[in-house]
Parts: sequence; C-alpha cells; structure tokens
Amino acid sequence: MKKLTNHFLLPVLIAAVSACLAADVPFLTGRVTDNAKILSAETNRSLTELLKAHEDSTGNQIAILTVPSLDGESIEDFTYRVFNEWKLGEKEKDNGILILVAPNDRAMRIEVGYGLEAVLPDGMAGDIIRNKMTPRFKEGDYDGGIAAGARAVVGILEGGNARELAAGEGGTSRKSGSPGFEGPDLPLHMRILFGAFIFGIIGLFTAMGILTPGVGWFLYFFLIPFWAMFPIIVVGTKGALACLATYLVGFPIAKLFLKKTDWYKKAAKDLKSKGTANIGGFTLRSGGGSGRSWSSGGSSFSSGSSFSGGGGSSGGGGASGSW
Repeated sequence: MKKLTNHFLLPVLIAAVSACLAADVPFLTGRVTDNAKILSAETNRSLTELLKAHEDSTGNQIAILTVPSLDGESIEDFTYRVFNEWKLGEKEKDNGILILVAPNDRAMRIEVGYGLEAVLPDGMAGDIIRNKMTPRFKEGDYDGGIAAGARAVVGILEGGNARELAAGEGGTSRKSGSPGFEGPDLPLHMRILFGAFIFGIIGLFTAMGILTPGVGWFLYFFLIPFWAMFPIIVVGTKGALACLATYLVGFPIAKLFLKKTDWYKKAAKDLKSKGTANIGGFTLRSGGGSGRSWSSGGSSFSSGSSFSGGGGSSGGGGASGSW
C-alpha cells in the first residue's frame, strides 16, 4: 500500500513542483506589455496604434510581450502558455499572433495562431526574426528590432510582398513557397531527438548494406531517397545535401574496401557454400540465394522488408531565435 501511494504521489508532486517553478503568465494589460522595460514610451505608443489599426481592419489580434527572463523554461513552452491563456485571436478563426522577447535570456519568438499559419508560415516568421529583429537586438536596439518585426508581420498579414518584408538589409530571403527548407526552426533538444531517431534507423540499414555481401548494393540504392529527405528535418537542406553526398561516395568506398578483407571474402564464400555467415556476432543467412537476413538472438532484420521513417509536428506554429 505504501509503495502504491508513493507511485501515485510522486508524479503529482513532480508536476506540482514544475508548475511552481515555471514562470507566471503576465496579465494582459494591452497590445504591448513591456514587463522587461526595454521599450521607449514613443515606441510603445506607436506600436499600440499600429496593432489596433490592424485589428480594426482585419480582425487579427497581435500582441507584444517582453519579460526579463523565462526562469529556465523554454521560449516555445512559455510563449505557448501565454498565447493560450491570453486567448489571442477570435475563437472560430484562431487569428492571433504573439511576439515575445526575453532580453536576459537573449531569446525571442513569434507564435502564430492556426488560422494564420498559411499566411505567416514558420519559415517566414523565422526570416523576420533573423533579418529584422536579431541584427537590431545585437546592437542593443530593442525599440528598432521589435518595431521592425511587428511592422513586417502586419505588412505580410495585410497582403504585402512577403519576401521583401521579411528580407534583411541586403534584400535576400528564402522563398515563401518553401518555408523551413533552408534550415530547421527547431530547438536544439528536438534536433538531437529527431537526429538520434532518424540517423539511428538509416544508419543501421546503411551499416547492414555495407557489411552484407551481394545484396548490400540493393540497400545502397534503396536508401538514397531516405538520405536525401530525412536529414532536412535535423540539419536543413544544405546539411542534407552534405549527408547525401557523403553517403553516395562513402558507401561504395567502404564497400569496396571491405570487399578486399579476408573476413568479407570468407563471409561471401560461406554464404554461397553453407548458406550462412557470421559477421561481428550477427548471423547472416541466405535463403536459396534469393534473399538474406541478419539475426542475433531473437531479433532479425530482413534486407527485403519495407522501411518507414517518422517525423514530428509542433503543437503551435511560429519560429524562435536568439542573439
């Protein structure tokens, strides 16, 4: 009974402690809530007028919040809590946006309601953060950075040229038709988790292809589309291209190198003569020459089986950044 009580109470206590440690959601005092005291009175006034005029003409509700610190909470989680407690946007349209800046943590985020994600996708929100806000924040110009970000958001929602409005001083920006494909707008911990999952799976099958005589070349061609697409989630398009190039060149080199080793030659010979071969503690079996499988203990991986990869989606749209 005591153990049962402990198992029941422990999660409740952990949840209660976490809730106590999390930063409190500030009161919604206006369209601009400057709790960090980083905006001038003139900027506060002009932004309030800008956002009010936009809401009057479109119905979209945009709010700006500054807090000194996130108290250890992630910018994504805190912004999501504020957005939903403030209930930004109309109930049936979900047309709210929250721009949040935490200067002590050098973090910012643009949280976009579901109803506006098609107009202001994650990649475009990321462009605004990188090109409009971050350069000014690095110079200590919070007035200019927040104002530039807010004006870019309003301009895009009102039908302005998205690429120009989100571009930097040099006028360059990613194409709005392919948001998020230049680089992933994911926090570091999510990249690590996705990376471990994705590279763990395709890396395992790649190793199997390199070590397997004969049928390994089938896996080489089979895995090309997976190496081309899945790494984009973790390292962006440039990183994915680098991964693909490394795979296309590295696999054949490793395969040809191993082909000259004695144990590889013995494994190939054993497969032909005995139908089985032992490679690194795994038993490789050949089914009449038509297929091969790896096995170790009770688990097996068939080279002819289907392969599927997974992905993930965030609970709310938007983008985060730091300076």
